[in-house]
Amino acid sequence: MAIDSPWFAREEYKSRVERVQAELNQRNLDALLAFQPETVTYLTGYFTRGYSSFQFAIIPASGDPTLFCRDVEEYYLDATCVYPDRVMWTDSDDKNVVAAEAIASRIGSSARLGIEMAAWPLSVKRYEAISANLPSAAFVDCSDLVSRMRLIKSPAEVAYQRKAALAAEAGMTAAIETAKAGKSERDMAAAICAAMVLAGSDLPGPGVLSSGERAFHLHGGYTDRMLSKGDIVQVETTPNSHHYHARFMRPIRVGEASDEDHRVVEKLIEIQDRALAEVRPGVAATVPDAIYRDGVLSAGLRDTYTNKTFYSVGLLLQPSGGEPLEAEPKATWTFQPGMTFHTYVLARGFGMSETIHITEEGYERLTNYPRKLFVS
Repeated sequence: MAIDSPWFAREEYKSRVERVQAELNQRNLDALLAFQPETVTYLTGYFTRGYSSFQFAIIPASGDPTLFCRDVEEYYLDATCVYPDRVMWTDSDDKNVVAAEAIASRIGSSARLGIEMAAWPLSVKRYEAISANLPSAAFVDCSDLVSRMRLIKSPAEVAYQRKAALAAEAGMTAAIETAKAGKSERDMAAAICAAMVLAGSDLPGPGVLSSGERAFHLHGGYTDRMLSKGDIVQVETTPNSHHYHARFMRPIRVGEASDEDHRVVEKLIEIQDRALAEVRPGVAATVPDAIYRDGVLSAGLRDTYTNKTFYSVGLLLQPSGGEPLEAEPKATWTFQPGMTFHTYVLARGFGMSETIHITEEGYERLTNYPRKLFVS
């Protein structure tokens, strides 16, 4: 399916909107103002690379949505959005006034409006301007409404994540093949990006890529640094298909690895296997989370373990790096069928991770790359 067309059947979008409308009616709200780019695309199909400009969707408690966006995006509205109603602003307009007029004309000037207050495009200044132009309206924070629904993926959504997983595997093969003494991190990044794009990724990535000292610190990006024999290279390939993500990490040593290196990585794999063996619908997130933490700490691989162990992934548009569901010691949620997660364990510069899909019986790995320490 082409990017410049709806990514799902119209019936799937309609079902999503109807679920939102049922929630709006339950909360006694007249509409949702959806500012988070993922929410707009998820509910209406509308997607443009220009989603950082001022745009939002008006989801009424009954009836079809309205799109609000810049006029130069009309082609992408026509190509991707399954709903025809739109209001478009031009660069010479007072966008906040046009936005308030659009809301008033579709919903009314004194409506009770749910709004995604946590959406990054909705600045304080923009919210104040819209509310000032709608003085009789009431605004209620509904940041959780759609983000919670998006946690359960449809089979069609998971299919895109499967495609992304294949691109991630192509990227990891390129990483291992180019992680050689005398090559630079930039050489690795170029090979990884090319492999993932050619394998179907919409964005190049590569995600985490760092060597030497920075391999011991998460979220490093590639630099001009040249690789040397014995370096650890921390790599996470993060491609996407139709902006549905899958990702994973594998540990790499350049040129040589010690018996201790192999022992550490084998222990990380054993800990992860024990944690994932507990993952199934109805199980509390804290159960496998504790296995990760206790396993790493009791093995003496780290002095502390503060990072999350699972986080939800799916439709993600930059700068979003994950969905708002994470496993940590205070988590109160349980695994449910249709959820998809990136789950990882880190120690001594080595990372091992997978993207998984929760099934009716347990889970399945979407990333299926060999699990070991790679010596390039």
